[in-house]
Amino acid sequence: MKVKSPHDFPDSATLYNVLETKIGTVYFYKNVVIVEAYEGVTLSYQTAFSILVKGLQNLRAKQWIYIANRINSYSVNPNDYKYLEKIPTLKGIAIVTPNEIGKKNAALEANFFNKPFAVVDDIPSAYNWAKTILDNG
Repeated sequence: MKVKSPHDFPDSATLYNVLETKIGTVYFYKNVVIVEAYEGVTLSYQTAFSILVKGLQNLRAKQWIYIANRINSYSVNPNDYKYLEKIPTLKGIAIVTPNEIGKKNAALEANFFNKPFAVVDDIPSAYNWAKTILDNG
């Protein structure tokens, strides 16, 4: 079932599911998952494990890109990227943050992840990057 997308994506990017959780909202597109964490939460392997399991159930065996749309201020444990790296279908991570402090933090996080990682200004840029990674991978 197609759901109306709140993101500025092409019409071909169908939103299939939206999951409201204690730590944020998760949007499931065909091969892209966008997480918009709530203000002040801590994203870690422990706090997000149940979301990860539900996400993998939604995606099944499809290759996918994780996009963190950082519209709110929250904490991330970059050491937990090692768990995400072990997911064979996860092909990359994009961080959407329009401010310089956010970009610097995301650049530091990139050191903890050994798959494609992008820091971009907006959702359309993240989507275009994701399509490039998925189309070439």
